[in-house]
Amino acid sequence: MNKKIRLMIVDDYPVVLSGLVAMFKNHPEIEVVGVASTGKKAVEQSLALRPDVILMNVAMPEMDGIEATRVIKKNLPETNILMFSGLSSNDKVMPALNAGAIGYILKDASEPELVQAIQQVARGEAWLNSSVIGHVLKQINSAEEKEGLIDKLTERELDVLKYMAKGYSNQDIARLMVVSTATVHSHVSRILAKLEVSSRTQAVIYAMRAGVVTAFDDDPTSLGV
Repeated sequence: MNKKIRLMIVDDYPVVLSGLVAMFKNHPEIEVVGVASTGKKAVEQSLALRPDVILMNVAMPEMDGIEATRVIKKNLPETNILMFSGLSSNDKVMPALNAGAIGYILKDASEPELVQAIQQVARGEAWLNSSVIGHVLKQINSAEEKEGLIDKLTERELDVLKYMAKGYSNQDIARLMVVSTATVHSHVSRILAKLEVSSRTQAVIYAMRAGVVTAFDDDPTSLGV
């Protein structure tokens, strides 16, 4: 990616905000364009700044990160959100993904891991810690699998889904399949509709649960979508 990633950081602890801002100064490919200490302020600033990526804390006063994500994605669908939390519990991960976040990283992540996650999310690819994936897989229960939603996908759509699971963007998939990016976008939209999910991340996790794709083929610590 040639242009800088415009990042906004949201956290209610000043020491966390200042520490992250200082850290990203060592990464010229990432530009911190703003910070916010509450979900409400995050919504207001995101509309003004229109960042590429928002690193969003989950638990905050006034409006939590999950609700802020829902509001931001409604108004700024092109802004990608990476949840940043000390919690990997079931009751936080799935609501965050359902709200529109495409990544969930824990606060004990290493600096290289956090930078990589932001870079992936900026490309529209998801990032999930392996511990988080475990919680999400449990949420997709066997009753959902028995509905046979995966069988609704065409062979072409399955191919696209497998590429999604390997972390390829729509542009990459278009190049590999020798079709237009618009065609891939249409395939992805149909995949989400047929699997009755709201994000690429959920679609790939559903496919993992159904045995169509295998988790951790390329990276045992994260899921690229």
